[in-house]
Amino acid sequence: MESAQSTAYPILLYDNLRRRLVPFRARGQEVSFYVCGITPYDTTHLGHAFTYVTADVLVRFLTWRGLRVRYVQNVTDIDDDILRKAKEVGEDWRALGNRWTRHFIDDMQALNVLPPEAYPRATDVIPEIIQWIQDLLRVGVAYEAGGSVYFDVAAWPRYGCLACLPPEGLLEVANQRGNNPADPHKRQPLDFVLWQAQAPGEPAWDSPWGPGRPGWHIECSTMAGKYLGKVVDIHAGGSDLLFPHHDSEIAQVEPLSGGRPFVRYWMHVAMVRYQGEKMSKSIGNLVMVRDLLTEYSADAIRLYLAWHHYRQAWGYQASELARAQGVVDELRRAVSASSGDGGALD
Repeated sequence: MESAQSTAYPILLYDNLRRRLVPFRARGQEVSFYVCGITPYDTTHLGHAFTYVTADVLVRFLTWRGLRVRYVQNVTDIDDDILRKAKEVGEDWRALGNRWTRHFIDDMQALNVLPPEAYPRATDVIPEIIQWIQDLLRVGVAYEAGGSVYFDVAAWPRYGCLACLPPEGLLEVANQRGNNPADPHKRQPLDFVLWQAQAPGEPAWDSPWGPGRPGWHIECSTMAGKYLGKVVDIHAGGSDLLFPHHDSEIAQVEPLSGGRPFVRYWMHVAMVRYQGEKMSKSIGNLVMVRDLLTEYSADAIRLYLAWHHYRQAWGYQASELARAQGVVDELRRAVSASSGDGGALD
């Protein structure tokens, strides 16, 4: 197989940190690839599919270019959203997460998406998370207060380098995405939680700071570090994760890496809209993959997704998906037709 390093044309990736297209250069014949996975409490809508089919296409392309891809995708199986949903429906949080994780995997298999090499859950790496937090405390970029541990944003001047927003803009976006600026234990509103002290009725794990559970951001940093090391070639996810999630990941890794960048290429997949809004669980304007598969083939859904540039937001239209199905049907007829049977495309 032809090596990616010896081909006549380069691989170009848009890196969100550098904000431009740059040639992709592997560090050898292996590429480490981390994609932020689902929080399993209600999947799989077309926006999810756009992210993971895009990742699948990249994995297949890099493999075709002669590179081995070490692909890791996580499951955020302990999170505020899961606990809230479990309480709402009266189901054990683990059972809820397991059920929706299975649902997501089945949907990805139905879409012919290759499985990642590793598929860790956040609860699989609690000891490693605790050690990571201890290391951040040791180097002086975190502090303990009230049984929780927080990242000290003031101690890391590069915080927000991905988002490239002024401090007030960072706080506004963070507040929209789960930040609690009124937490009395924080030194400043933008500081984010690394270890969250146990609330009444919530699951908890023992730690040096008392019973609690990990914050959202530290989960991904730890899983990426455990399975791929402290430098990841390509890190991908939905564009809504750019801040605060991915900026917080950078802040949690680079103080411990001796100045090396955490990620060499940041890749973000745009949002899918429906009924004029971003497709999201909170709004409820979801187009579910499983529903689409009752009417359209997996090939048609993949082709429909591939018609859209991964960095450009777009809106779902049933008529366009139907057109993709028509193209797929014509291609199948052409492939299966014998010579002279009129199977050529119109």
